[in-house]
Amino acid sequence: MKRGHPLPCWAGSSGLPALGPEAALSAASVPPKGRNPLFQETLGIKPHLLVLNKMDLADLRQRQKIIQHLEREGLKNIIFTNCIKDENVKQVVPAVTELVGSSCRYHRGENVELCIMVVGVPNVGKSSLINALRRQHLRKGKATRVGGEPGITRAVMSRIQVCERPLMFLLDTPGVLAPRIESVETGLKLALCGTVLDHLVGAETLADYLLYTLNRQRLFGSDLAGWPWLPWADGGLCRYVQHYGLDGACDDVVSVLKRVAVRLGKTQKVKVLTGTGDVTVVQPDYPAAAHDFLRTFRRGLLGAVMLDRDVLQGPLDP
Repeated sequence: MKRGHPLPCWAGSSGLPALGPEAALSAASVPPKGRNPLFQETLGIKPHLLVLNKMDLADLRQRQKIIQHLEREGLKNIIFTNCIKDENVKQVVPAVTELVGSSCRYHRGENVELCIMVVGVPNVGKSSLINALRRQHLRKGKATRVGGEPGITRAVMSRIQVCERPLMFLLDTPGVLAPRIESVETGLKLALCGTVLDHLVGAETLADYLLYTLNRQRLFGSDLAGWPWLPWADGGLCRYVQHYGLDGACDDVVSVLKRVAVRLGKTQKVKVLTGTGDVTVVQPDYPAAAHDFLRTFRRGLLGAVMLDRDVLQGPLDP
């Protein structure tokens, strides 16, 4: 299951494709600061819906605060989805239909078909949303290719039908990041969600920031008995300590990656120049360990995380 943490996507409707859930589509775990601000500016008065996908990977105990934060930014129509399990996907078509029907600007032609453009930053599940809608409404298989990394969709595709009644078509689009990321930390958060390729930032750098985030949010040894709805809540230790068999929480990424590499049996031979000549030594494969650490996080095995928790103001409720 190749996924990153939740981000948004936009959807809209008009004679020409409109920008919408961020159909704008975003991942529920993509930080609010990471959404492309140009999407909302471009939407203008067009009906639009914000779909927060990958809800299963986000810590949604503060869902109401998330909604209130987005509403303060002018985003009124929001749906949380999990396109892998089709959770809440059936809400999308009725929501879009109601938005378009209540808009005089787009409710005056004889043509009753709806054409929606799905836009969002890379790797938030835009193609997965289209495929999920087809499964739900047409009982059809995949119409667009998906993957667990950015750049799978490289061009605006032809219209894809997702519903018969009402007649609705969606346009899949390549992910688009803002031309300027406001801070290094926002960039790291987006990279953790898989919106850019790992090698552009560095897997070990991302692993270091991920470890910092898990420790900061105390996702290393908390009792999860109060979170029975989470798939990894077993009343025991939360994940990175438990998953990799560590003795306890640690803030040294080198020590953690060494333990991960040993657990995975990942080693590499390195030549070391000494006074008596070259000596080959075996050491942990830190890049391989870092990639495993990131993959495990993106699959949700290290806990549900809200990367922009501080934006919601106030500590996480117990």
